[in-house]
Amino acid sequence: MKTLYLNYINTFRGLSKEVWWLALITLINRAGTMVIPFLSLYLTENLKFTASNVGWIMSAFGLGSVIGTWVGGKLTDKIGFYKVMVRSLLLTGLLFIALQFLNTFTSICIGIFLVMAVADTFRPAMFVAMSAYSKPENKTRSVTLIRLAINLGFSAGPAVGGLIITTIGYGGLFWIDGITCILATILLIKVLNPRVSKPLDTFRVGNPKSVYKDKSFWIFFVAMLLFGIIFLQYFSTMPLYYKEVYALTEFEIGLLLGLNGLIIFLLEMPLIKWLENSTYTKTGLMLFGAILVGISFIILTLTNWLGILIIGMLFMTIGEMITFPFSNSYALERSKRGNQGEYMAMYVMAFSVAHVFGHNAGMQLISYLGFNSTWYIISILAIACVMLLIFLKYYMKKNNELQ
Repeated sequence: MKTLYLNYINTFRGLSKEVWWLALITLINRAGTMVIPFLSLYLTENLKFTASNVGWIMSAFGLGSVIGTWVGGKLTDKIGFYKVMVRSLLLTGLLFIALQFLNTFTSICIGIFLVMAVADTFRPAMFVAMSAYSKPENKTRSVTLIRLAINLGFSAGPAVGGLIITTIGYGGLFWIDGITCILATILLIKVLNPRVSKPLDTFRVGNPKSVYKDKSFWIFFVAMLLFGIIFLQYFSTMPLYYKEVYALTEFEIGLLLGLNGLIIFLLEMPLIKWLENSTYTKTGLMLFGAILVGISFIILTLTNWLGILIIGMLFMTIGEMITFPFSNSYALERSKRGNQGEYMAMYVMAFSVAHVFGHNAGMQLISYLGFNSTWYIISILAIACVMLLIFLKYYMKKNNELQ
């Protein structure tokens, strides 16, 4: 047992202190966005909006995320990741506090759009910062550490948020969300100020290639967009499937979804450490992860046995643990051909666009076609994603691009 524990701890060794600070800031920031999981409840129960109104507000949410990510990438290349992160966190905190004072449909749409546009400028800047503070051989594990922080934040946030709502109401939620963002800003200024922290990887290409002319990256972008749409079904349509088809309670659904977070927390870093030391390419690993996630949907159509839900979750989780870190690492490596902020913005935007269309498309499909037909369609999307990644592997080999 002690050997297992020491081996687990060793997988975290070698990461710079700046990456650890960045992970802590990300944890505070993500745990602080407690408003997001309760947004639809707040809009329907407190402000008495209809489901149709909420749908349009969530579209404004997704659109703000797409715009914010794109702007964040541009600003990162112009003024640097540190200034973008500081301004994004501080303004997000102030906007979260202000959001509680909006109560009309139009003002909420504009408010949510602005919050997400400002908040998501942080994401490409954070990835560029993580790359700067990581040695080349540690980048994938650095990504994994940030993912652990995000997962822990998303796990803790809703639990704390629910407690705040029951004790002091939704108003307190907005205030605490805003304050945590401001606290994260103060910590960022203290520990990652350029005067006290020096980047380990300052590589910049002299004649940057535009991401918009990088054909390999665009094949990768479309593959990740499809992967995002497929993956997001586990957090929108899949809980409905558990409840309506298998009659699971909210508590049982929570345990099943919690299994995903637990496995990631315990196994992702050792798995990534092992795969980093293997001979597999990043494109090959992304391909394998996408196949596993696709299988997680296909097997649901084969039997009505309750245990298949756990097996499906295991396939999805392992696929997610492989695809996300290595796709992120692929984007970071590719970004050295051009402007890093621009590249990382496009990577994040693949998932932002998936958020805009994925949830709504899944809901419409189950409404009109039912769950099994939806899983068949999602499986076809997974096959398309896999075919694109195979083509990417072939295309890069043909052009002598090794990754």
